[in-house]
Amino acid sequence: MPAQKNRPNKSLAQGRPPGVQKPKSISRKNTKALINSLHLLEKKKAQAKAKGDKAAEAAADGEIAALGGIEKYQQASLQGQRNDRGGDSSRVLMEWLKPILSTSGLPAAGSLRMLEVGALSTTNICSQSGFFDMERIDLNSQSQGILQQDFMQRQLPTNDAERFDIISLSLVLNFVPDAQVRGNMLLRTLEFLKEPVKDSATALRDFFPSLFFVLPKPCVSNSRYMTEEHLESIMNSLGYTKAQSKMTQRVVYYLWTKSRPLTQTTFKKAELLAGPSRNNFSIVLRGPSDEGHTDT
Repeated sequence: MPAQKNRPNKSLAQGRPPGVQKPKSISRKNTKALINSLHLLEKKKAQAKAKGDKAAEAAADGEIAALGGIEKYQQASLQGQRNDRGGDSSRVLMEWLKPILSTSGLPAAGSLRMLEVGALSTTNICSQSGFFDMERIDLNSQSQGILQQDFMQRQLPTNDAERFDIISLSLVLNFVPDAQVRGNMLLRTLEFLKEPVKDSATALRDFFPSLFFVLPKPCVSNSRYMTEEHLESIMNSLGYTKAQSKMTQRVVYYLWTKSRPLTQTTFKKAELLAGPSRNNFSIVLRGPSDEGHTDT
């Protein structure tokens, strides 16, 4: 698939900060509060930058620094992957895939390629499963086995050998502070996935190539601009079909298969649900004829 035009691949550096090793223990309550606070401040900073308000941008930077900045966020992110906090999100992915992969007759261990965007660990459950040849990237890797790289700046593959059977975007998209860049990021995943193989084993065809996609539950359950139905419409326009989903008290997990041609309908930031307590999470997707402008 050729690269899309008029969609600047902005850096994700102003969004989700990546992980570090060996964090000090942080309570569950403090972990949630810290992540939420830093997320809101990063969004405030991005909005100020978009408006050219240098004073507001500097003020947001100061508040982020006062909370401990990226280092504290990194600690909180890794604390959330501890087994006593529910474990890493790939546990759910493997609950879905292991029964299929175990009986698929794959010729060798690691014969499926996975790209994990925003990787925090090289020892999560999907890495240890033996089914995948893993490639891990993050904005500011501090661990061997995780390449320091911005997905939006990653060189596009030139052949199928450079593409992947599955991409993981676990708690990544919600930390991108620009709604159109979120849409561009989802659109860009198509460039890195292999094309569907119609004559493959039925079980594998139903699950690959695919996108594993995790969001905080409030992004789809308590947003003015997003519902699960609206998200599914966006993903369907990109050519994805929902293969699996699971909603818990805090997060929602999806597995989307790349199964149909891209239609890329325009999805603007439009209020779907009213209410003063709702958040502003949204995804903007521009059609080929749309003028290049940004909704945040």
